[in-house]
Amino acid sequence: MAKRVRKLDINKLIKEGRGTGVGEAYKPWIKIQDVPSLGRRTRLKGIKTGRQHEFLSDMEKNYFYILEYSDLITDIREQYPLLPIEETLTIANELGVEHPKDPRNGENIVMTTDFLITKEFQGETANIARTVKQKDKLMNKRVIEKFEIERIYWKRREIDWGIVTEQEIDKVLAQNISFFHSYYHVDELDSLIDIDEIELEDLVLEYTKRIVDVNSSIRKVSSLFDKDMNLHKGTGISIFKHLLAKKIILINLLEPMDINKKLQFNLSENLLHKEFNIS
Repeated sequence: MAKRVRKLDINKLIKEGRGTGVGEAYKPWIKIQDVPSLGRRTRLKGIKTGRQHEFLSDMEKNYFYILEYSDLITDIREQYPLLPIEETLTIANELGVEHPKDPRNGENIVMTTDFLITKEFQGETANIARTVKQKDKLMNKRVIEKFEIERIYWKRREIDWGIVTEQEIDKVLAQNISFFHSYYHVDELDSLIDIDEIELEDLVLEYTKRIVDVNSSIRKVSSLFDKDMNLHKGTGISIFKHLLAKKIILINLLEPMDINKKLQFNLSENLLHKEFNIS
């Protein structure tokens, strides 16, 4: 969807490589410093891409968390530009609707799709385009006109396009993933950064055994683990988050997570063996 970019020249952004690249090399067309405040804007480092992602709303961020956790998604490109601009201008003219403009100077602006997602399923790879919008906004005629330009743009590229509303974004699922998302790389945590690789593997394995064998809350197990291993307070909880991020332990993420209780989970033996090279 079109978003107002603050005094940025289209040709300049193209020269910077905005909207190009895949994976870590991708550069979003819009960065959060480019637009006026539209709500809660966020940057998050992606697990799949290893780069900073730019989100202009909580809905975009929550949808990203769900994409990140999915085994089917291999790349996520946010704020993707519909270029060349001449194509969306032509589509708007064909539809008989006004192309999005900058209200300050009346100049046409580059439209964007919130997410261009690469998906792999049964050996096939495909890109899908998704725009995130609150359901009540879909009653607005002008919003629908802009979406129709966007839909036709992607249809001409034979790429599936759709609208994601808050009804398709499970808030509990997104909140649970946000709890552990940044703990994927356990060796980067401040409390563990000075521990060598072998010792770190032993600590993670010992912690995993404890949460499996002990009938107690995650918080209590973690606290005792920190004391027994002479670790900084909170290290055990960090390892727990890491195990969730790596899917070494699997829990029902559709229910609210409470680490003050004994959680029911499954241990993924294959992932554990692969992660730590255990026979």
